[in-house]
Amino acid sequence: MKFVYYYMFVIDEWCKQHINQGGFASVDMSGLYNLSFPIPSLEEQSRIVSILDTFEASIANLEAQLKEREKQYEYYRNKLLTFE
Repeated sequence: MKFVYYYMFVIDEWCKQHINQGGFASVDMSGLYNLSFPIPSLEEQSRIVSILDTFEASIANLEAQLKEREKQYEYYRNKLLTFE
């Protein structure tokens, strides 16, 4: 299921690029119906999911570090710019 979850990001990007404009914007359904959905072996799916999970964890870790650095920056900026 997680492979399908990750592949939906690919389909999402495809949909964003294939929108019919008019009175009501909609996805090109005939193109979507003809879009192929790869189904690799379960072993390959597991390998792909493992790699993407690792990247996702790395991104979450980097975002947490960035927030901590921003707090640190704000603290020192305020310390340096506070005059008595």
